[in-house]
Amino acid sequence: MNKPIPDKLSSQIDTGVKLAIAKALEKHRKLGESISIWQDGKVVTLTAEEIPQISSDNQS
Repeated sequence: MNKPIPDKLSSQIDTGVKLAIAKALEKHRKLGESISIWQDGKVVTLTAEEIPQISSDNQS
């Protein structure tokens, strides 16, 4: 049987995943690389210029 993940641990994991995504997006923007995302039921490719800039407030 799987034990439930404690709230504190799941919050730490969530924060870590969000930070990793923000760093990856910023890296793609800086290197001029496109990304593909799921939007409105379709895969959409964004150029580096189209990747939204994430404020540092949202990275934590």
